[in-house]
Amino acid sequence: MLRRLQTQTTEMVLLAVIVAICLVLSLASDRFFTLVNLFDLANASAVNIIFAVGLLVVLIAGGIDISFAVAASVAQYLTALALARIGGGGWVSGLIIAGSIGILLGAFNAFLIHRFRIISIVVTIATFNIYFGLLMFFTRGVSIYDLPDWWTGKIILFERQMADGSWAELRLPVLVMALCVFATWALIRHTTTGRQLYAFGDNPEGARRFGISVAAMQFIAFGWLGLMAGIGGLVQAHYAQEVVPNALYGRELDVLAAVVLGGARLGGGRGSVLGCVLGVLLVAIVQNGLNLLGASPYAFRMIIGVIILVAITLSNAQIGKLFATRSEGRAAP
Repeated sequence: MLRRLQTQTTEMVLLAVIVAICLVLSLASDRFFTLVNLFDLANASAVNIIFAVGLLVVLIAGGIDISFAVAASVAQYLTALALARIGGGGWVSGLIIAGSIGILLGAFNAFLIHRFRIISIVVTIATFNIYFGLLMFFTRGVSIYDLPDWWTGKIILFERQMADGSWAELRLPVLVMALCVFATWALIRHTTTGRQLYAFGDNPEGARRFGISVAAMQFIAFGWLGLMAGIGGLVQAHYAQEVVPNALYGRELDVLAAVVLGGARLGGGRGSVLGCVLGVLLVAIVQNGLNLLGASPYAFRMIIGVIILVAITLSNAQIGKLFATRSEGRAAP
């Protein structure tokens, strides 16, 4: 009950902050609060939200992964090569191939963590460098521009022409993002596996004693993130119209900052899909606003650093309070 109350409080605070920032930006720039900009913001944020809901599951289970963005790059590149060999394929085959590669890369992380008892951040720092190094070594940094028509063709869900002649377009990435958000919400809120992930992240030893498989929780969490990474990589290539080996390099910190800002606790056992999405939107709105105001891109990097620092500090403070409460409860007669 307390966990749910904390989550709802975080969501309400984030929503209030987003509304306040939007009001300020709408006054500072007449281009911000336009349908064209808002739709562009939704289209551009879709991939990060897909990554974020995958990372959320790992954080709920008490882990952390910073290799997912590079894993997405590996998945999209290998998918492009595989599709070229089978004659182009389609969205179904593309999603199956990219998702499968992502799951395998996530499962490899889980295997190393479980088999060798290494903390997840150390493992994923290592695999981050391994995946990226292998990708750049074998591809020599060469991009792929000759993609199947179905992959690069613009799919518009909704469009409207503005008075100035510009078009506001809501594209396919938003639909894929919505499906990934719904699937993750259903997994963690309405399945036994989801409840086990929360229990495992909150108290791994207690969960193990209740019969919850440690290996299963780790493979499910990192496998789910791998699946989202594969799907996100496919969608990003569709949006960019090309496959660039290092295009997603560096996104991991932006997504991690957004998810922790959205209420996911680094110690595990806490987090919500709504808070996760709001966290990504807050970061995206800040970046979009700075671009419209002509601010230096380095200013955004500084803001991301501050967000990570503040979010981790608050998360650690909450963990400290939690352990203090438990200790007092045990000490009570």
